Amino acid sequence: MRVLKNSLMLAALALAPLPMSAMAEDHSHHHHHHHAMSAEPDGYVRTQADYAVPDVKLVNADGAGVPLRSELAEQDKPVILNFIFTTCGAVCPVMSATFSQLQAALGPERDAVRMLSISIDPEEDTPAALKAYAGKYGAGPQWQMLTGSLDDSIAVQRAFDVYRGDKMNHQPATFLRAAPDQPWVRLDGFASAADILREVRQLRSN
Repeated sequence: MRVLKNSLMLAALALAPLPMSAMAEDHSHHHHHHHAMSAEPDGYVRTQADYAVPDVKLVNADGAGVPLRSELAEQDKPVILNFIFTTCGAVCPVMSATFSQLQAALGPERDAVRMLSISIDPEEDTPAALKAYAGKYGAGPQWQMLTGSLDDSIAVQRAFDVYRGDKMNHQPATFLRAAPDQPWVRLDGFASAADILREVRQLRSN
């Protein structure tokens, strides 16, 4: 948690009042996603939704094809999913550090869940790039990094209502599902590892 708190503290410092020229520069780079959830007392907003997973084939960090719809349909265990890109310097490092902390907090329970991080920048995020990224965050076998064609990535982003047209407009969101026939829980904002762990345990107890 200390790493995440430090990251959020740095983010908070970054939101301190700036001179107008600096503010103009900030907005010109479309980094407004930092501000989207800052007013939320718990750091995120929880909703439920049904998402139709598209029938696309993605590629994992080993270069193997992964038919996403069947991959999720055949897994009778909780799934935790987010969207990242490896060259991201703001949202993704916080979210990936959170997944890493969640993995540690789960302990032996991690074998009973699936964690997926799907690239929104597949042209840059080759399987080799994802493998290096996975190593950076200590991803275990239950945490899979996926890339694919740009069209397939956009199709998945649209399906989960996270497509914003430009990777720099990327906003933090985490998705959880107890089982294939259950609705998705959506956490918009920077949910902590403890928040996600609580959601996972709640899903598994229902």
